[in-house]
Order: sequence, then structure tokens, then C-alpha cells
Amino acid sequence: MVVDLDLAAIRAFVAVADERSFSEAAIRLDLSQQAVSKRIARLESDLGATLFFRTRAGAEPTEDGRVLLMHARALLGLAEQAVAALRDRRRALRVDVHDTRLYALDLVRAFRERTPEAEVDVTTSDGLAATRAALAEGRVDAAFNRLSGPLDEPLRAAPASLEPLHLLVGRDHPLGGRKTVEPARLAGTSVWMPGNVPGGEWTEFYELLAAAFGFAIDASGPNFGYEDLVEEVALGRRVTCVGAQTRMPWHRDVVRIPLVDPVPVYPLWLLWHHQNRHPALDRLIGHVSERLRPYDPERQWLPEPDRAAFTARP
Repeated sequence: MVVDLDLAAIRAFVAVADERSFSEAAIRLDLSQQAVSKRIARLESDLGATLFFRTRAGAEPTEDGRVLLMHARALLGLAEQAVAALRDRRRALRVDVHDTRLYALDLVRAFRERTPEAEVDVTTSDGLAATRAALAEGRVDAAFNRLSGPLDEPLRAAPASLEPLHLLVGRDHPLGGRKTVEPARLAGTSVWMPGNVPGGEWTEFYELLAAAFGFAIDASGPNFGYEDLVEEVALGRRVTCVGAQTRMPWHRDVVRIPLVDPVPVYPLWLLWHHQNRHPALDRLIGHVSERLRPYDPERQWLPEPDRAAFTARP
């Protein structure tokens, strides 16, 4: 017969055996005497043995109780060792940034500089769907993504940043000589975004942006990476959008121009699993929250689904 021993009941048993009193054991465990009695009764029922003689003087272990006591102490010791091993294990905080060229890496780097005692491992993924799975399975502790759709119940999220967008154009492009460009000037044109895969949270963002200002998104590929994208833009055949902090390869024939009036901003969230107990996670959440500048509807543009979470509370 298999008996699943309850550590709480074992702990109560050892306390009564040590104190020779149910009332003193209750004080030691910060429980009611009734709760201690119930735990002992359940343990005796599970084991099919009487563990204490109850007398006016207190409680004395029976022969079965004395046999169990040595093993009970060992069980509690092993449990404490297991908890200590996990609590004291020095594992780096694993943070997913989607791509190491993006602004999320700057947030992690700033956190590491501010909290040098916190070890951090940076990983990359294919977007929100992959991130959700990695968080749920404990493969990463936190991740930066734009949220799209409802958040899975085990996960939690906090607004992390609003990154302004730049237009990337060839130096000889009609817009290439401007210091800033209004999104409305793109109306009737096409913006090339070869990385916009169907269902991607960033794809949804750019579709909403294009609809708001009357331009089209060209997602045709193939997507050969940042270097190829810059080369195509340099030839003057295409324009594209990038985050203001995105690290793009330099090209002498390509210029980055801030989008203004309004400034489109890309919303980034920090996600984590609510049961994650990594000691550095709360500090990362606090660091990100402190740095966040809320949405300014007078100056910025943000998709309607993102506005409420990023608007400052009165």
C-alpha cells in the first residue's frame, strides 16, 4: 500500500513528540491546538497506527511513534535541504528580447548596469506565440513583446516602453532630404516590411498604422535580414520603418528620418509567469516600470487597443 505522507502532518508529529504536549506544539507551529490534533489524527489514519498515548500529563509517543520519529526527522531534514537547494541556486535571469538589435536589449542592459549582482542571460524567439510557450514552460523568466489578443491566465504583463518610429529611405529619395516626416505624407505610398509575417504582433501594429495614415504595407519577401533590407533601401526602390533605437547597419546612401506630428510609437510589454519566483524578476519589473514614459495623445500615435494600458493614471 502506498501512503502519501503530508509534510505538515509530519511536522506536527515531530513538534508534539518534542514538546510532549499538543498545546505547546501548537504554539511552536503557530497553529491552533485543534489544527495540530487534526493533523495527527489524519497521520494516524493514513498509517493505520496510534502514534501517541494521551495522558493528563501530556502526550507520549507509542512504540510505533518512536519508530516513526527518527524517519520523520529525516524527512523534514530532506525537505529543508531541497528547498534550500532551490532557494540558494544561483541561476541567471533568462530574458527573451525577440532580437538583439531591438530596444528591448537596451532595457535589459540598463537593468544589468543598475543591478550588477543580478546575472542575466539574453535569448531570442520568433515572437509572442513562442514567448508564451517559453514562459509557461519555464524556459525563460521574462520576455519583451507587444501584446496582441488576451493574455493567457498564468502570465502577467506590465507596460515597458513606447519606442518612436523612424523612416528609413535612400538619400536620393524625395523624402531623403527632410529632417522629419509626417506619417500623413506616406498616404498613397507603400512601406516595405518583409519581416511582417501573418499573425505577428508587430504585423498587426503596422497594419493598424498603415490604415490610420492611408499607406500600404508591402510584406513581400524574401526577408534576408537587416543588411539586405538596407541595401534595398539604398537603391531607392523601397522605404521602410524601424524603431528609433533599433541598431541598423550603416550605409552611406541611407538616412533615418524621425516620424512626427504625430510620432508613431511601438508599444512593448514585459511578460512573466505569475508563479515565477526568481529573485531578480521583481527588480526587473520595477526597473522597467520606473523608466516607462506614458502615452502622450497630444504628440504620439498608438493603436487604439494599446492606449489604455500606456496612458498615465490621474
